[in-house]
Order: sequence, then structure tokens, then C-alpha cells
Amino acid sequence: MRFPHLLIEGRLVRRYKRFLADVALPDGSVVTAHCANPGAMLGLDAPGNRVLLSRSKNPARKLGYSWELVEADLPGGPQWVGINTMRPNALVAEAFAAGGLAPLAGYSALRPEVAYGTGSRVDFLASGDGLAPCHVEVKNCHLMRQPGLAEFPDCTAARSARHMAELARVAAGGGRAMLIVIVQMRADAFDVARDIDPAFDRAFRAARAAGMEAHAYRCAITPEGITVAQSIPITTPD
Repeated sequence: MRFPHLLIEGRLVRRYKRFLADVALPDGSVVTAHCANPGAMLGLDAPGNRVLLSRSKNPARKLGYSWELVEADLPGGPQWVGINTMRPNALVAEAFAAGGLAPLAGYSALRPEVAYGTGSRVDFLASGDGLAPCHVEVKNCHLMRQPGLAEFPDCTAARSARHMAELARVAAGGGRAMLIVIVQMRADAFDVARDIDPAFDRAFRAARAAGMEAHAYRCAITPEGITVAQSIPITTPD
């Protein structure tokens, strides 16, 4: 996924009210950008961090800027990290279209936002001739507390735990259910941050025990764009 326009560099002044970030631009002005990230953003929102913003071409939009990337000093060294949680679904759709998601090989279509379970919507329903439909939930990951290890979640994630329970019911009923974790940073493995959210950890393990498949993919990130790069192992014990 290439950004349609050149991103704008700045320095983070502060992130507040979860979805707002003040950013100082090189000309000395300060703009307020939309931060499309409900998480804690541990290790990512330090004042002074170099950030990259996209600018909307919609004149009616209240906030004209969106925070896309941050250069964070993570364990293992500085790197660009994608913080926009609106991007992972598009990244999955793009990788699927390019044949880059081996677990969904043979499927021909991904239908987004399909109602299922108890008042829920799954991110994608994969379909293909002769194949059972596959319910696919996508999660964004940008937490790193140990070199090379990506973790999710970075705060209490009750909604994500409910998604795991819904996928567990699909799998237990004989359907195919899958979690895809999109790691918007350079990482070698993925694990659940069970100390941050034990309830999500329990729900994740229960869903896997019921038959839910789980896959994690790290991304290649540059100021020009983000692509799903390769699968990385999930180290969460059963």
C-alpha cells in the first residue's frame, strides 16, 4: 500500500484524548492530527518523536491531518512503526489480492464487514469454489517491549476478546475461523501480552483450542508505503 501523497514530517508535541495529536511542523506551526488508534501506544507517543502525517484532500473534514507513522526508539533500535489502525484491513485485502496470504490460498473473494454471531461483524468473510467460508478477524499490532517480539494488546481489549469468543463459536460449530495479526513494525515473532490483558489471553487460547487458526505477519514500512512482508511465528503456548 503506497501512500497516495507524500507524507508530511513533524515532531510530536503531545497525544491526548486518545484520538488527537499535536504535531510541530518544520515551519514552526503546530497542527492537530487525527490519531486513529484507541490503544495505549506504549513506547510510541513520546514528545519529540519524529512522525509522518497524511493530509486529507477533503475540505469538509474537521481534522485535515492523520498520524500514520512514528519513528520510535524500540528495543533493538529505532524503527518506523505504523500506528493507524485503519490500515491493517486494507493491507490484508491488498496482500490477499496479490496472493500473499498462504492460509487463504484457493479463496477467490474477501467480503468485508459481514454480520455474524451475536451482533458482531467479522472483518472479512473469505469464499471460494468448493471451500468452506472462512471468518477472518484482523488485529493491528505495534507493541514491542523485547527486541524482535511483537505483542498484542497494548491495553485492555475487551472488544477483541469478544471477537475471539465469536471466532471460537464458529470453529467449534465446524466452520473455519482465522485471526490475522498485522504487525506494523519490524519483528521476528508474535506473542500475546498476557500481563496487560489476561482476559484477552484466555479468550485467544480458548479460541485456538476450539479450532481458530492464528497467523501473524510483519510489515515492511517506509515513508512511501506499507506492505505485508512475511509470516512470523506465534510463540503463545497452547
